[in-house]
Amino acid sequence: MNDLLSIRAAARDAADTVALRVDDRQYTFADLTRLVELRLAAFPESGGAPHPLIGTNTLETLLSLYALLELRRPAAMLHPRLTPGERVGKVESTARLASTIPADAAAILYTSGTTGRARGAVLTRTALLASAQASSANLGWQSDDCWLLAMPLARVGGLSIITRCLAARRAVALAPSFDAAQLPRWLDQYRVTLLSLVPTMLAQVLEAHPDWRPPPQLRAVLVGGAPASPTLLARAAERGIPIIITYGCTETCSQIVATPYDRRFEPGTCGSGQVLPTAQLRLDHGRILVRGPMRMSGYLGEPPLETDAWFDTGDLGELDARGFLHLHARRADLIVSGGENVYPAEVERVLDECPGVRASAVFGLSDETWGQTVAVALVAGTPPPSDAQLLAHLRARLAPHQRPRRICFIDSLPVNSAGKLDRLALPLLGAQLRPLR
Repeated sequence: MNDLLSIRAAARDAADTVALRVDDRQYTFADLTRLVELRLAAFPESGGAPHPLIGTNTLETLLSLYALLELRRPAAMLHPRLTPGERVGKVESTARLASTIPADAAAILYTSGTTGRARGAVLTRTALLASAQASSANLGWQSDDCWLLAMPLARVGGLSIITRCLAARRAVALAPSFDAAQLPRWLDQYRVTLLSLVPTMLAQVLEAHPDWRPPPQLRAVLVGGAPASPTLLARAAERGIPIIITYGCTETCSQIVATPYDRRFEPGTCGSGQVLPTAQLRLDHGRILVRGPMRMSGYLGEPPLETDAWFDTGDLGELDARGFLHLHARRADLIVSGGENVYPAEVERVLDECPGVRASAVFGLSDETWGQTVAVALVAGTPPPSDAQLLAHLRARLAPHQRPRRICFIDSLPVNSAGKLDRLALPLLGAQLRPLR
């Protein structure tokens, strides 16, 4: 079963099948294997210790990743945007804790840190293959499938594209990074059928190309990493874009919940989707707990998780009567004002529907009386909304404790290295805030 992550096995199974499209070239699995054989000689024998790999979206990085998978040696994925000090720290801690890593480990991915300090999630070959099979059970595979990798390879959303396509003997199209201006051209140039984006990326594509509609061969756009607003989904539906909303995390090798494939033209009716085969999900006072064969083995340097242990995602949501998951917020994003819970995603959905608002980001401010009050950073359209318009819109749709008290307008929302809304940066906008009145 683990041979599915072997480039040599892929060459035996599908030698002449296109495996990679990059720049103006394409490589078959046989071509890639010949290049990987040269790369294998560059890796010294070291007892399978994790190998640091800076996750740039390049052919060189992919060849190193395929070589490490062939050697059954875990790749310690480092984001290219790490500072030199951060990079050294992660390399040193990984080497120090190498003896705690299970033999089946394929990759160590550091979480984005939105819930606190970054921790290294240890992903096994078994887990990555289970994740690939769960995704395939929903999407299926077609003989001409080609998945565009525009997500950072050092994040699970990027890495999982590589492992899914390798296991299925299907093609990857490699983009150096996400670029909204170039994306439609890439879809045509590489004949892309599958695409993964976070909501901010999808919004940027729609803004950059007001008249763009997807090419006929694009059969699914997976959107995850953060809640997608109903307004954004409606805009995508107007363009005829086939959207698969996904929910998952680094610790589950990416998605464990997704829009059913046959409802990809109506994703707004399905919340974040249904639990994928072999994954399990339950709620504990609104907290989302998951388990299944795609769950990580544990965090680097921490006790391994029991096989049947539930993992607390740190996210909040609910299941409707149809079994669809509705994501409310990460626990770290939750605002508690006067003892009442405020979910930023709910407030943002309302704000994004207000005329003159292009995008919004809601966050909490410390308050001696209320514990926290609600603030918002807005990206305005033309014309921007007045305070009176905003207040009228909010009063008709939100309870008093949910309404933002302070506001600022900015040119664009801050994003982190994964392309997601950087909620940790929002409090830094405090000096720009003013009362909403």
